[in-house]
Amino acid sequence: MAGKPNLRVSLLLPALLRICALGVVAVLLGVFFDTTVGLVFAVLALAVLLAFHLVYLSLLADWLERPAIETVPEGVGAWSEVFSRLYRAHRSSQLSERRLAENEERFRRTISALPEGIVLVDAALQIEWCNPVAERHLGLSLRNDGGLRLTNLVRDPAFVAFMTSGSFEQPLVFRPLNSPALALSVTVIEFEPARSIVLTYDVTQTERVDAMRRDFVANVSHELRTPLTVVNGFLEMLLDAPDAAGDPVRRHHLQLMHEQASRMHRLVEDLLMLSRLESQESAVVEEDVDMAALVRELTDEARALSGGRHSLGYEADETHVRGSRDELRSALGNLVSNAIRYTPAGGSIQLRWTVDQRGGAFSVEDTGIGIAPEHLPRLTERFYRVDKSRSRETGGTGLGLAIVKHVLLRHQARLTIESQAGQGSTFTAWLPDSRLIQPEITRAA
Repeated sequence: MAGKPNLRVSLLLPALLRICALGVVAVLLGVFFDTTVGLVFAVLALAVLLAFHLVYLSLLADWLERPAIETVPEGVGAWSEVFSRLYRAHRSSQLSERRLAENEERFRRTISALPEGIVLVDAALQIEWCNPVAERHLGLSLRNDGGLRLTNLVRDPAFVAFMTSGSFEQPLVFRPLNSPALALSVTVIEFEPARSIVLTYDVTQTERVDAMRRDFVANVSHELRTPLTVVNGFLEMLLDAPDAAGDPVRRHHLQLMHEQASRMHRLVEDLLMLSRLESQESAVVEEDVDMAALVRELTDEARALSGGRHSLGYEADETHVRGSRDELRSALGNLVSNAIRYTPAGGSIQLRWTVDQRGGAFSVEDTGIGIAPEHLPRLTERFYRVDKSRSRETGGTGLGLAIVKHVLLRHQARLTIESQAGQGSTFTAWLPDSRLIQPEITRAA
Protein backbone atom coordinates (compact mmCIF):
# COMPACT_ATOMS: atom_id res chain seq x y z
CA MET A 1 0.00 0.00 0.00
CA ALA A 2 1.15 3.58 -0.63
CA GLY A 3 2.86 5.19 2.38
CA LYS A 4 3.51 1.84 4.12
CA PRO A 5 7.24 1.29 4.92
CA ASN A 6 8.95 -1.47 2.97
CA LEU A 7 9.45 -4.53 5.19
CA ARG A 8 12.85 -5.37 3.75
CA VAL A 9 14.15 -1.85 4.34
CA SER A 10 12.73 -1.62 7.86
CA LEU A 11 14.37 -4.92 8.83
CA LEU A 12 17.72 -4.88 7.01
CA LEU A 13 18.69 -1.23 7.37
CA PRO A 14 18.89 -1.19 11.21
CA ALA A 15 20.81 -4.48 11.16
CA LEU A 16 23.30 -3.13 8.61
CA LEU A 17 23.70 0.06 10.66
CA ARG A 18 24.45 -1.96 13.80
CA ILE A 19 27.02 -4.08 11.97
CA CYS A 20 28.62 -0.95 10.52
CA ALA A 21 28.70 0.66 13.98
CA LEU A 22 30.36 -2.44 15.48
CA GLY A 23 32.87 -2.40 12.65
CA VAL A 24 33.70 1.25 13.26
CA VAL A 25 34.15 0.62 17.02
CA ALA A 26 36.38 -2.41 16.32
CA VAL A 27 38.55 -0.33 13.94
CA LEU A 28 38.87 2.50 16.48
CA LEU A 29 39.89 0.02 19.22
CA GLY A 30 42.47 -1.45 16.89
CA VAL A 31 43.86 1.99 16.11
CA PHE A 32 44.05 3.29 19.68
CA PHE A 33 44.93 0.08 21.49
CA ASP A 34 45.85 -2.94 19.46
CA THR A 35 44.65 -4.81 16.39
CA THR A 36 44.05 -7.90 18.54
CA VAL A 37 41.75 -5.92 20.83
CA GLY A 38 39.74 -4.72 17.88
CA LEU A 39 39.41 -8.23 16.45
CA VAL A 40 38.40 -9.71 19.81
CA PHE A 41 35.78 -7.01 20.25
CA ALA A 42 34.42 -7.61 16.75
CA VAL A 43 34.20 -11.39 17.29
CA LEU A 44 32.52 -11.03 20.69
CA ALA A 45 30.08 -8.41 19.39
CA LEU A 46 29.13 -10.59 16.40
CA ALA A 47 28.71 -13.61 18.69
CA VAL A 48 26.33 -11.66 20.95
CA LEU A 49 24.41 -10.40 17.92
CA LEU A 50 24.17 -13.94 16.52
CA ALA A 51 22.98 -15.33 19.87
CA PHE A 52 20.39 -12.56 20.03
CA HIS A 53 18.98 -13.52 16.62
CA LEU A 54 19.17 -17.27 17.36
CA VAL A 55 17.02 -16.77 20.44
CA TYR A 56 14.32 -15.02 18.43
CA LEU A 57 14.59 -17.56 15.58
CA SER A 58 13.97 -20.27 18.17
CA LEU A 59 10.91 -18.39 19.44
CA LEU A 60 9.66 -18.04 15.86
CA ALA A 61 10.18 -21.76 15.14
CA ASP A 62 8.30 -22.73 18.32
CA TRP A 63 5.41 -20.44 17.39
CA LEU A 64 5.22 -21.81 13.83
CA GLU A 65 4.79 -25.31 15.26
CA ARG A 66 1.58 -24.19 17.03
CA PRO A 67 0.60 -20.80 15.56
CA ALA A 68 -1.98 -18.87 17.55
CA ILE A 69 -2.69 -15.17 17.77
CA GLU A 70 -2.47 -15.26 21.59
CA THR A 71 1.08 -16.71 21.62
CA VAL A 72 2.84 -14.42 19.12
CA PRO A 73 6.22 -13.60 20.81
CA GLU A 74 7.33 -10.10 21.82
CA GLY A 75 10.46 -8.81 20.10
CA VAL A 76 13.05 -6.07 20.18
CA GLY A 77 14.28 -4.03 17.26
CA ALA A 78 13.72 -5.68 13.90
CA TRP A 79 12.12 -8.70 15.58
CA SER A 80 9.48 -6.41 17.04
CA GLU A 81 8.48 -5.47 13.47
CA VAL A 82 8.54 -9.15 12.36
CA PHE A 83 6.31 -10.33 15.21
CA SER A 84 4.04 -7.33 14.79
CA ARG A 85 3.58 -8.21 11.11
CA LEU A 86 2.92 -11.87 12.05
CA TYR A 87 0.29 -10.81 14.56
CA ARG A 88 -1.52 -8.60 12.05
CA ALA A 89 -1.33 -11.22 9.27
CA HIS A 90 -2.58 -14.00 11.56
CA ARG A 91 -5.38 -11.82 12.88
CA SER A 92 -6.41 -10.88 9.33
CA SER A 93 -6.35 -14.57 8.34
CA GLN A 94 -8.51 -15.48 11.31
CA LEU A 95 -11.02 -12.76 10.45
CA SER A 96 -11.11 -13.91 6.81
CA GLU A 97 -11.62 -17.53 7.86
CA ARG A 98 -14.38 -16.49 10.25
CA ARG A 99 -16.13 -14.45 7.55
CA LEU A 100 -15.73 -17.32 5.08
CA ALA A 101 -17.18 -19.79 7.58
CA GLU A 102 -20.07 -17.44 8.32
CA ASN A 103 -20.75 -16.96 4.60
CA GLU A 104 -20.58 -20.69 3.99
CA GLU A 105 -22.96 -21.37 6.87
CA ARG A 106 -25.32 -18.65 5.65
CA PHE A 107 -25.17 -20.15 2.14
CA ARG A 108 -25.91 -23.64 3.48
CA ARG A 109 -28.87 -22.33 5.50
CA THR A 110 -30.16 -20.52 2.41
CA ILE A 111 -29.81 -23.63 0.24
CA SER A 112 -31.42 -25.77 2.93
CA ALA A 113 -34.42 -23.43 3.03
CA LEU A 114 -35.14 -23.84 -0.70
CA PRO A 115 -38.17 -25.96 -1.64
CA GLU A 116 -36.08 -27.95 -4.15
CA GLY A 117 -33.79 -30.80 -3.28
CA ILE A 118 -30.10 -30.21 -4.00
CA VAL A 119 -27.41 -32.90 -4.12
CA LEU A 120 -23.76 -32.13 -4.90
CA VAL A 121 -21.99 -35.13 -6.49
CA ASP A 122 -18.54 -35.68 -7.94
CA ALA A 123 -17.59 -37.31 -11.25
CA ALA A 124 -18.19 -40.77 -9.73
CA LEU A 125 -21.66 -39.69 -8.52
CA GLN A 126 -20.49 -39.82 -4.91
CA ILE A 127 -22.44 -37.54 -2.57
CA GLU A 128 -20.51 -34.53 -1.29
CA TRP A 129 -23.43 -32.61 0.20
CA CYS A 130 -27.22 -32.48 0.10
CA ASN A 131 -29.92 -30.37 1.71
CA PRO A 132 -32.77 -31.70 3.91
CA VAL A 133 -35.29 -31.51 1.05
CA ALA A 134 -33.15 -33.87 -1.04
CA GLU A 135 -32.87 -36.18 1.96
CA ARG A 136 -36.67 -36.38 2.12
CA HIS A 137 -37.12 -36.71 -1.63
CA LEU A 138 -34.53 -39.42 -2.22
CA GLY A 139 -34.40 -41.09 1.20
CA LEU A 140 -30.81 -39.95 1.89
CA SER A 141 -28.90 -39.03 5.04
CA LEU A 142 -25.95 -36.68 4.64
CA ARG A 143 -24.43 -37.88 7.90
CA ASN A 144 -24.59 -41.56 6.96
CA ASP A 145 -24.47 -41.45 3.16
CA GLY A 146 -21.84 -38.76 2.51
CA GLY A 147 -19.18 -40.15 0.17
CA LEU A 148 -21.39 -42.99 -1.09
CA ARG A 149 -22.49 -43.36 -4.71
CA LEU A 150 -25.92 -41.78 -5.31
CA THR A 151 -27.11 -44.51 -7.70
CA ASN A 152 -26.30 -47.16 -5.07
CA LEU A 153 -28.70 -45.46 -2.67
CA VAL A 154 -31.49 -44.51 -5.11
CA ARG A 155 -31.98 -47.77 -7.01
CA ASP A 156 -34.94 -46.84 -9.17
CA PRO A 157 -34.03 -48.15 -12.69
CA ALA A 158 -35.20 -44.99 -14.46
CA PHE A 159 -33.15 -42.79 -12.10
CA VAL A 160 -30.03 -44.95 -12.43
CA ALA A 161 -30.31 -44.97 -16.23
CA PHE A 162 -30.78 -41.19 -16.28
CA MET A 163 -27.81 -40.44 -13.98
CA THR A 164 -25.45 -42.75 -15.88
CA SER A 165 -26.56 -41.69 -19.36
CA GLY A 166 -24.63 -38.43 -19.37
CA SER A 167 -27.46 -36.78 -21.34
CA PHE A 168 -29.38 -34.28 -19.22
CA GLU A 169 -31.13 -32.06 -21.79
CA GLN A 170 -34.57 -33.22 -20.66
CA PRO A 171 -35.52 -33.68 -16.97
CA LEU A 172 -36.53 -37.07 -15.62
CA VAL A 173 -39.91 -37.52 -13.93
CA PHE A 174 -40.17 -40.66 -11.77
CA ARG A 175 -41.67 -42.00 -8.56
CA PRO A 176 -39.07 -43.12 -5.97
CA LEU A 177 -39.34 -46.70 -4.79
CA ASN A 178 -39.20 -45.56 -1.16
CA SER A 179 -42.13 -43.13 -1.71
CA PRO A 180 -44.30 -44.17 -4.67
CA ALA A 181 -46.91 -41.50 -3.89
CA LEU A 182 -44.31 -38.82 -4.63
CA ALA A 183 -43.58 -37.67 -8.20
CA LEU A 184 -40.15 -36.08 -8.67
CA SER A 185 -38.64 -34.15 -11.54
CA VAL A 186 -34.85 -34.52 -11.62
CA THR A 187 -32.50 -32.08 -13.38
CA VAL A 188 -28.70 -32.32 -13.49
CA ILE A 189 -26.48 -29.24 -13.86
CA GLU A 190 -22.80 -29.85 -14.66
CA PHE A 191 -21.00 -26.80 -13.25
CA GLU A 192 -17.44 -28.20 -13.00
CA PRO A 193 -15.58 -30.94 -14.92
CA ALA A 194 -15.68 -33.15 -11.83
CA ARG A 195 -18.87 -31.99 -10.08
CA SER A 196 -22.58 -31.82 -10.80
CA ILE A 197 -25.67 -30.54 -9.00
CA VAL A 198 -28.71 -32.82 -8.92
CA LEU A 199 -31.95 -30.86 -8.44
CA THR A 200 -35.18 -32.57 -7.42
CA TYR A 201 -38.61 -30.93 -7.67
CA ASP A 202 -41.82 -32.23 -6.15
CA VAL A 203 -44.24 -32.34 -9.09
CA THR A 204 -46.82 -34.58 -7.43
CA GLN A 205 -49.53 -31.93 -7.54
CA THR A 206 -48.70 -31.02 -11.12
CA GLU A 207 -48.83 -34.66 -12.16
CA ARG A 208 -52.14 -35.07 -10.36
CA VAL A 209 -53.61 -32.03 -12.14
CA ASP A 210 -52.29 -33.29 -15.48
CA ALA A 211 -53.84 -36.70 -14.83
CA MET A 212 -57.18 -35.07 -13.98
CA ARG A 213 -56.97 -32.98 -17.15
CA ARG A 214 -56.18 -36.04 -19.28
CA ASP A 215 -59.03 -38.01 -17.69
CA PHE A 216 -61.42 -35.11 -18.19
CA VAL A 217 -60.47 -34.67 -21.83
CA ALA A 218 -60.65 -38.41 -22.47
CA ASN A 219 -64.04 -38.77 -20.79
CA VAL A 220 -65.55 -35.74 -22.50
CA SER A 221 -64.17 -36.80 -25.88
CA HIS A 222 -65.51 -40.32 -25.39
CA GLU A 223 -68.95 -38.98 -24.48
CA LEU A 224 -68.94 -36.65 -27.50
CA ARG A 225 -68.02 -39.38 -29.97
CA THR A 226 -71.44 -41.11 -30.01
CA PRO A 227 -73.66 -37.99 -30.41
CA LEU A 228 -71.32 -36.64 -33.11
CA THR A 229 -71.55 -39.91 -34.98
CA VAL A 230 -75.34 -39.75 -34.80
CA VAL A 231 -75.41 -36.12 -35.94
CA ASN A 232 -73.07 -36.88 -38.85
CA GLY A 233 -75.22 -39.82 -39.86
CA PHE A 234 -78.43 -37.79 -39.95
CA LEU A 235 -76.73 -34.93 -41.82
CA GLU A 236 -75.46 -37.35 -44.46
CA MET A 237 -78.96 -38.80 -44.75
CA LEU A 238 -80.47 -35.33 -45.18
CA LEU A 239 -77.86 -34.41 -47.78
CA ASP A 240 -78.68 -37.57 -49.74
CA ALA A 241 -82.45 -36.94 -49.55
CA PRO A 242 -84.10 -36.10 -52.90
CA ASP A 243 -85.62 -32.84 -51.66
CA ALA A 244 -82.19 -31.48 -50.59
CA ALA A 245 -81.02 -31.20 -54.18
CA GLY A 246 -83.96 -28.95 -55.10
CA ASP A 247 -83.24 -26.37 -52.40
CA PRO A 248 -79.71 -24.91 -52.84
CA VAL A 249 -79.90 -22.81 -49.66
CA ARG A 250 -80.92 -25.75 -47.53
CA ARG A 251 -78.26 -27.95 -49.10
CA HIS A 252 -75.61 -25.30 -48.48
CA HIS A 253 -76.59 -25.07 -44.82
CA LEU A 254 -76.61 -28.85 -44.45
CA GLN A 255 -73.19 -29.04 -46.13
CA LEU A 256 -71.75 -26.47 -43.71
CA MET A 257 -73.21 -28.37 -40.74
CA HIS A 258 -71.76 -31.64 -42.05
CA GLU A 259 -68.30 -30.11 -42.54
CA GLN A 260 -68.22 -28.65 -39.04
CA ALA A 261 -69.56 -31.85 -37.48
CA SER A 262 -66.90 -33.83 -39.34
CA ARG A 263 -64.23 -31.42 -38.16
CA MET A 264 -65.43 -31.80 -34.57
CA HIS A 265 -65.42 -35.59 -35.00
CA ARG A 266 -61.77 -35.45 -36.15
CA LEU A 267 -60.92 -33.26 -33.17
CA VAL A 268 -62.56 -35.74 -30.78
CA GLU A 269 -60.67 -38.64 -32.36
CA ASP A 270 -57.37 -36.75 -32.08
CA LEU A 271 -58.07 -35.89 -28.43
CA LEU A 272 -58.83 -39.52 -27.64
CA MET A 273 -55.64 -40.67 -29.33
CA LEU A 274 -53.54 -38.02 -27.57
CA SER A 275 -55.02 -38.99 -24.18
CA ARG A 276 -54.20 -42.64 -24.87
CA LEU A 277 -50.63 -41.76 -25.86
CA GLU A 278 -50.11 -39.62 -22.75
CA SER A 279 -51.44 -42.31 -20.42
CA GLN A 280 -48.95 -44.92 -21.65
CA GLU A 281 -45.18 -44.51 -21.57
CA SER A 282 -44.48 -46.96 -24.40
CA ALA A 283 -46.29 -48.65 -27.23
CA VAL A 284 -48.66 -51.41 -26.12
CA VAL A 285 -47.88 -53.58 -29.16
CA GLU A 286 -44.50 -53.59 -30.87
CA GLU A 287 -44.07 -55.39 -34.15
CA ASP A 288 -41.87 -55.67 -37.20
CA VAL A 289 -42.67 -52.62 -39.35
CA ASP A 290 -41.64 -52.56 -43.01
CA MET A 291 -40.74 -48.89 -43.36
CA ALA A 292 -40.36 -48.94 -47.15
CA ALA A 293 -43.89 -50.36 -47.51
CA LEU A 294 -45.21 -47.82 -45.00
CA VAL A 295 -43.62 -44.93 -46.93
CA ARG A 296 -45.16 -46.19 -50.18
CA GLU A 297 -48.55 -46.40 -48.47
CA LEU A 298 -48.22 -42.85 -47.12
CA THR A 299 -47.22 -41.64 -50.60
CA ASP A 300 -50.33 -43.19 -52.14
CA GLU A 301 -52.52 -41.53 -49.50
CA ALA A 302 -50.74 -38.21 -50.08
CA ARG A 303 -51.48 -38.41 -53.81
CA ALA A 304 -55.16 -39.05 -53.06
CA LEU A 305 -55.28 -36.16 -50.59
CA SER A 306 -53.45 -33.85 -52.99
CA GLY A 307 -55.76 -34.61 -55.89
CA GLY A 308 -53.06 -33.85 -58.43
CA ARG A 309 -52.34 -30.37 -57.07
CA HIS A 310 -48.74 -31.19 -56.04
CA SER A 311 -45.69 -32.95 -57.38
CA LEU A 312 -45.04 -35.93 -55.09
CA GLY A 313 -41.99 -38.19 -54.86
CA TYR A 314 -40.48 -40.65 -52.44
CA GLU A 315 -37.43 -42.80 -51.78
CA ALA A 316 -37.00 -45.43 -49.08
CA ASP A 317 -34.31 -47.79 -47.86
CA GLU A 318 -35.54 -51.36 -47.49
CA THR A 319 -35.34 -51.55 -43.72
CA HIS A 320 -37.58 -52.82 -40.93
CA VAL A 321 -37.97 -51.25 -37.49
CA ARG A 322 -39.40 -52.42 -34.19
CA GLY A 323 -42.43 -50.42 -33.07
CA SER A 324 -46.17 -49.90 -33.29
CA ARG A 325 -47.14 -49.71 -36.94
CA ASP A 326 -50.43 -47.95 -36.23
CA GLU A 327 -48.78 -45.28 -34.11
CA LEU A 328 -45.93 -44.71 -36.55
CA ARG A 329 -48.38 -44.56 -39.43
CA SER A 330 -50.46 -41.97 -37.57
CA ALA A 331 -47.44 -39.82 -36.65
CA LEU A 332 -45.75 -39.93 -40.04
CA GLY A 333 -49.12 -39.52 -41.77
CA ASN A 334 -49.66 -36.29 -39.81
CA LEU A 335 -46.38 -34.93 -41.16
CA VAL A 336 -47.41 -35.82 -44.71
CA SER A 337 -50.95 -34.39 -44.43
CA ASN A 338 -49.56 -31.15 -42.96
CA ALA A 339 -47.26 -30.81 -45.98
CA ILE A 340 -50.24 -31.28 -48.32
CA ARG A 341 -52.37 -28.74 -46.43
CA TYR A 342 -49.76 -26.01 -46.25
CA THR A 343 -48.18 -26.34 -49.70
CA PRO A 344 -49.90 -24.27 -52.41
CA ALA A 345 -51.00 -25.90 -55.64
CA GLY A 346 -48.09 -26.51 -57.99
CA GLY A 347 -45.63 -27.09 -55.14
CA SER A 348 -43.56 -30.24 -54.59
CA ILE A 349 -43.40 -32.67 -51.64
CA GLN A 350 -40.67 -35.27 -51.15
CA LEU A 351 -40.86 -38.22 -48.70
CA ARG A 352 -37.62 -39.95 -47.67
CA TRP A 353 -36.73 -42.86 -45.41
CA THR A 354 -32.96 -43.24 -45.01
CA VAL A 355 -30.81 -45.37 -42.74
CA ASP A 356 -27.21 -44.99 -41.60
CA GLN A 357 -25.08 -45.95 -38.60
CA ARG A 358 -26.97 -43.48 -36.37
CA GLY A 359 -30.42 -44.94 -37.07
CA GLY A 360 -33.31 -44.17 -39.40
CA ALA A 361 -34.75 -40.85 -40.52
CA PHE A 362 -38.15 -40.19 -42.10
CA SER A 363 -38.33 -36.71 -43.62
CA VAL A 364 -41.05 -34.75 -45.38
CA GLU A 365 -39.70 -31.86 -47.44
CA ASP A 366 -42.11 -29.38 -49.03
CA THR A 367 -42.03 -26.07 -50.89
CA GLY A 368 -44.93 -24.67 -48.88
CA ILE A 369 -45.55 -21.46 -47.00
CA GLY A 370 -42.87 -22.16 -44.40
CA ILE A 371 -42.77 -21.18 -40.74
CA ALA A 372 -41.16 -18.17 -39.07
CA PRO A 373 -38.34 -19.01 -36.59
CA GLU A 374 -40.21 -17.69 -33.54
CA HIS A 375 -42.94 -20.31 -33.99
CA LEU A 376 -40.69 -23.38 -34.30
CA PRO A 377 -40.17 -24.09 -30.54
CA ARG A 378 -43.96 -24.21 -29.90
CA LEU A 379 -45.15 -26.18 -32.91
CA THR A 380 -45.61 -29.43 -30.96
CA GLU A 381 -47.80 -27.80 -28.30
CA ARG A 382 -51.42 -28.88 -28.45
CA PHE A 383 -53.73 -26.39 -30.21
CA TYR A 384 -50.81 -24.09 -31.07
CA ARG A 385 -51.41 -22.50 -34.47
CA VAL A 386 -49.09 -20.31 -36.50
CA ASP A 387 -52.05 -18.84 -38.42
CA LYS A 388 -55.43 -19.57 -36.86
CA SER A 389 -57.47 -18.53 -39.89
CA ARG A 390 -55.40 -20.64 -42.28
CA SER A 391 -55.61 -23.64 -39.92
CA ARG A 392 -59.41 -23.42 -39.86
CA GLU A 393 -59.48 -23.23 -43.65
CA THR A 394 -57.35 -26.36 -44.04
CA GLY A 395 -59.40 -28.31 -41.50
CA GLY A 396 -56.57 -28.92 -39.03
CA THR A 397 -57.30 -29.74 -35.39
CA GLY A 398 -54.11 -28.27 -33.88
CA LEU A 399 -53.19 -31.65 -32.35
CA GLY A 400 -51.29 -33.32 -35.19
CA LEU A 401 -47.74 -32.37 -34.15
CA ALA A 402 -48.54 -33.02 -30.48
CA ILE A 403 -49.51 -36.57 -31.48
CA VAL A 404 -46.31 -36.85 -33.54
CA LYS A 405 -44.20 -35.78 -30.54
CA HIS A 406 -45.80 -38.31 -28.17
CA VAL A 407 -45.56 -41.19 -30.65
CA LEU A 408 -41.88 -40.46 -31.25
CA LEU A 409 -41.17 -40.22 -27.52
CA ARG A 410 -42.73 -43.66 -27.06
CA HIS A 411 -40.31 -44.96 -29.70
CA GLN A 412 -37.26 -43.15 -28.18
CA ALA A 413 -37.26 -40.97 -31.30
CA ARG A 414 -37.17 -37.22 -31.85
CA LEU A 415 -38.51 -34.62 -34.26
CA THR A 416 -36.47 -31.87 -35.90
CA ILE A 417 -37.92 -29.00 -37.94
CA GLU A 418 -36.12 -26.87 -40.51
CA SER A 419 -38.16 -24.09 -42.07
CA GLN A 420 -38.07 -20.58 -43.46
CA ALA A 421 -41.10 -18.41 -44.10
CA GLY A 422 -42.04 -18.57 -47.75
CA GLN A 423 -39.39 -21.18 -48.62
CA GLY A 424 -40.86 -24.46 -47.39
CA SER A 425 -40.18 -26.81 -44.50
CA THR A 426 -38.51 -30.13 -43.69
CA PHE A 427 -39.88 -32.23 -40.84
CA THR A 428 -37.66 -35.18 -39.86
CA ALA A 429 -38.46 -38.02 -37.43
CA TRP A 430 -35.23 -39.65 -36.19
CA LEU A 431 -35.47 -43.24 -34.92
CA PRO A 432 -32.52 -44.61 -32.91
CA ASP A 433 -30.32 -47.44 -34.17
CA SER A 434 -31.72 -49.70 -31.43
CA ARG A 435 -35.08 -49.68 -33.25
CA LEU A 436 -33.66 -51.02 -36.52
CA ILE A 437 -34.24 -54.70 -37.21
CA GLN A 438 -32.37 -54.84 -40.54
CA PRO A 439 -29.55 -52.28 -40.48
CA GLU A 440 -28.36 -53.35 -43.94
CA ILE A 441 -29.24 -50.67 -46.47
CA THR A 442 -30.68 -51.70 -49.81
CA ARG A 443 -31.88 -48.83 -51.96
CA ALA A 444 -35.44 -49.38 -53.25
CA ALA A 445 -35.83 -49.38 -56.98
